[in-house]
Amino acid sequence: MSEIPPIRSKRQILFSLHQENPAMFLKPVFSPINFVGIYFTSGETGIETNRKIESIESIYPFMNLFFAELFGTALLILLGNGVVAGVVLRGSKSENSGWIVITIGWALAVTFAVYAVGNLSGAHLNPAVSLALAATGQWSDKFTPATLPLYIAGQMLGAMLGAVLVYLHYLPHWRRTEDAAAQRAVFCTAPAERHTTGNFISEFLGTFVLMFGLSAIGANRFAEGLNPLVVGALVLSIGHSLGGTTGYAINPARDLGPRIAHALLPIPGKGDADWGYAWIPVVAPVLGGICGAFAYKLLLSVG
Repeated sequence: MSEIPPIRSKRQILFSLHQENPAMFLKPVFSPINFVGIYFTSGETGIETNRKIESIESIYPFMNLFFAELFGTALLILLGNGVVAGVVLRGSKSENSGWIVITIGWALAVTFAVYAVGNLSGAHLNPAVSLALAATGQWSDKFTPATLPLYIAGQMLGAMLGAVLVYLHYLPHWRRTEDAAAQRAVFCTAPAERHTTGNFISEFLGTFVLMFGLSAIGANRFAEGLNPLVVGALVLSIGHSLGGTTGYAINPARDLGPRIAHALLPIPGKGDADWGYAWIPVVAPVLGGICGAFAYKLLLSVG
């Protein structure tokens, strides 16, 4: 009987490959596992090779989290802002289909984005969620003080990427849409009535409910795979009940990332990005999310 070969770790496999064929490691490999361009050279010692393998292994899980949040948030914006584009841009088959279509589309966008990356990063997809969890000390093996900046960076870049994809998808419709406010609405929120205090309260309260609801959902057991559907239902409820005042950004990345994209993209006849309002859907959701998380924590402590 032939002897069963021993199971080797990834480090052992990489090390043996380098020893057998150093030339294959001469060029940097730019990928999630080797994002910073670490590469091997012929003639280096085994200790040097091992250190570089350790560097790659230490980077890999961090970049997994970054890319999970980036692609998850991009999917969220592609589907969420995509439904807004279909409703407000001229010539779309779903033009003027209304607020209910938008709220349902956003709820489904959240649901499928959470399904896509939930088991990779936890699918925060929202700096208000990440900062609320950080403020209340709800760290995990993946979400740590060291990875918090990666989460937020992934969310912001993913939101910008998603907005660019929406722009490209509806490319022929921008020229037909002469209303600059409608064009901007595809990317970011604006209040139905401009009232700084009222608008701030709306975004604060909407995100308070979001984070309080997410905390409650996390504290309950559902059938396997059901949680993203419940999260989507929560977002649908917020949209129907609280979204009519400001468009329920309830997510700084969802509003600021596409707003930056709007400012940069060559949209025919576009107006400004409404920077005077832009701080409200950033600051209010962050504060509302933190307060919502603390409120649920307080509820548990007295329950």
